Amino acid sequence: MSGQEIIAGLDLGSTKVCAIVGEKTEDGGVDIIGVGSVPSKGLKKGVVVNIESTVQSIRAAIEQAEAMAGVDINTVYAGIAGSHVRGFNQEGVAAIANREVDHADVLRVLEQAKAIPLPGDRQVLHVLPQEFIVDEQDGIREPVGMSGVRLEVRAHIVTAATTSVQNIIKCAERCGLYVAEVVLQPLASSDAVLSEDEKEIGVVLIDIGGGTTDVMIYVDGAVVHTSVIPMGGINLTNDIATGLRTPMAEAERIKIKYGCASPDLVDTEETMEVPSVGGRPARVVPRQLLCDIVEPRVEEFFSACRHVIEETGYGSMLASGAVITGGSTLLDGMSDVAERVLGLPVRRGHAVAVGGLVDVVRSPAYATAVGLVKYGARQVADELPMVDVLEGGSAGRLGRKIGQWFREVF
Repeated sequence: MSGQEIIAGLDLGSTKVCAIVGEKTEDGGVDIIGVGSVPSKGLKKGVVVNIESTVQSIRAAIEQAEAMAGVDINTVYAGIAGSHVRGFNQEGVAAIANREVDHADVLRVLEQAKAIPLPGDRQVLHVLPQEFIVDEQDGIREPVGMSGVRLEVRAHIVTAATTSVQNIIKCAERCGLYVAEVVLQPLASSDAVLSEDEKEIGVVLIDIGGGTTDVMIYVDGAVVHTSVIPMGGINLTNDIATGLRTPMAEAERIKIKYGCASPDLVDTEETMEVPSVGGRPARVVPRQLLCDIVEPRVEEFFSACRHVIEETGYGSMLASGAVITGGSTLLDGMSDVAERVLGLPVRRGHAVAVGGLVDVVRSPAYATAVGLVKYGARQVADELPMVDVLEGGSAGRLGRKIGQWFREVF
C-alpha cells in the first residue's frame, strides 16, 4: 500500500483521544482498517491544557490504531473544537480577469472574503463558500467557466485561537506526526453522519462531546452557522457523581451502563448498585433516581441548542430537523428529549458510507474521527494546486486544495 492510500484522523476530545486509519478504495470510497481510543488526560473543553499528558494520549491511540491496521502512521488530519472557535458569514468581490471565471479568480474572491481584520491571537481555519454570484446572477455553486466581469462569493468563515491550533500541532509533532490539516470537529462529524439531501433542505448537527457541544447549521447545502456551547458529557458525569454521592469514575460507568434521559423508559421497580465514597458500603438505589438527575441536564443541553437556533433565524429552514451525534447521545431517550425541547424531528447520527470495520466505528462516539478520515480522503484525491487557507501550522503551512472548497459544502 502506498503512503497516499492511507489516511489517519485524530480526534482530540475532552474525554477520549481517538485515532482512526482508513484506506482509499479503487472506487474512491474509504475502508476503515484501524481504530485506537484511549482516555484523554490533557484536554479540557476541547483545548489542550497539559502538553505532556496529551502527547501520551495521542501516542497510545496512534499505537493502537497502527497495531490494528498493520501500518505506520506519519500524517494525520487533526480535529479542533472548543469555545474559542467562532463562525460568521462574509462576502467577497473580485473582478474576473479574462471575462471567464477560472480557478485563479475563485482563489482571489475567496481571499477577499477572508481578508478581514483579526486580532493577532486568532486565525482563519476554514472558508466555506455558500454561493457564488457572477454579474448579479446568484445561486451559483461552481462558477469556473462562466462568463462575466464581476465575481462575488458569500462564505462562512471559521476562526480559531492561534495558540489552540499550535498546541494541537505541537503535541502531534512530538509524537512524530505531521499534521496535514487542522479541521473543525463538527465539520468532520457532518462529513460522517449527514446526507447530502439533509444538507440541501436544511439540518442542524448537534455534536455532544465530552466537554463541549458543537452546533452546525446547513441551509441549501452550505454551512450558515457554527457555534460551540461549553457543556458536554462531563457535566452529566459530574451531576451523577454529586447526586448519587459516588466517585467520578463510578459515575461515568453508571452513566454508560444505566443512564437514561427519559424516566418514562425506565421500570419503576428497576434498581442499581452505587459504590459510595470514603470506604462506605455500596447502596442499592432505584434507576429512576438516575433518570431524575440526567433528564434536567439533557434538557439544558438542548435548550441551549434551541436558543442558538432561534438566535440565528434559521429555525424555519430546517426541514430535515436535527441530527445528534457524539458519545453522550448513546444514552437511552436522548432523541426523545431532543425532539421535545427542540420542536424538530431528531435522529441519532453515526458514520455512514464507509467500509472495513463498519461495526466497530458505527457508534456516534467515532463520528468525528471517521469524518476526519473521509475529509482527508477527499484531499488526497484532489489533484488541483494547493491553496493556503491557514497561516502557520505544521512545517509553517497548512494547505487545502481549491476543489475542496466546492466539495465540502456542495
